[in-house]
Amino acid sequence: MERIPVYVEARDPISRAGMIAQLRSRTEVLVADDPARAAVALVVADVVDEATLQTLRRLQRGSCRPVLVAADFDEQGLAAAVEAGIAGLVRRQDASAERLARAACAAARGEGTVPPDLLGRLLDQVGRLQRQVLHPRGLSLTGLTHREIEILRLVAEGDDTAEIAAKLCYSQRTIKNALHDITTRLQLRNRSHAVAYALRQGLI
Repeated sequence: MERIPVYVEARDPISRAGMIAQLRSRTEVLVADDPARAAVALVVADVVDEATLQTLRRLQRGSCRPVLVAADFDEQGLAAAVEAGIAGLVRRQDASAERLARAACAAARGEGTVPPDLLGRLLDQVGRLQRQVLHPRGLSLTGLTHREIEILRLVAEGDDTAEIAAKLCYSQRTIKNALHDITTRLQLRNRSHAVAYALRQGLI
């Protein structure tokens, strides 16, 4: 079995040493001395503050996937940690060697690990975002409006701008502007790239 290289990041050396000692008892992980050589980083913190978020962002931009091990998560900190790119969450009081190794292995496979009660809170936040922010603006969680999704569906079917405009009862200029907005906003290269994005997201 290939061992997952895991880096431990903590502000205080005692916490770091404790996590490393726990991980060394597990055969499925290998403690790495450098985040550049790790697949996963365990970030140990008391609270989700700005320093913790900066660490998560820095590691997420690198080669390893960060898993946050924190003593306390409030609703705002939870959302901020997710936005910073975490691959999993472990409560510090639940951070046994087995649970840490399981979270690290899941992160290395591209899976997330979240305590059940925190998962419920995350789903509530996503639902609120959809209802209160996105839906009133005609947007979905994908960042596309219902009209934009319909335009991409017709592009995928091979319709040109004139045909799409006729089917949706818009001017050709409106269709062109919508496609331009989609590619610019989502940093896509062209119509084909936009259609591929919509297909990958399961929108069309």
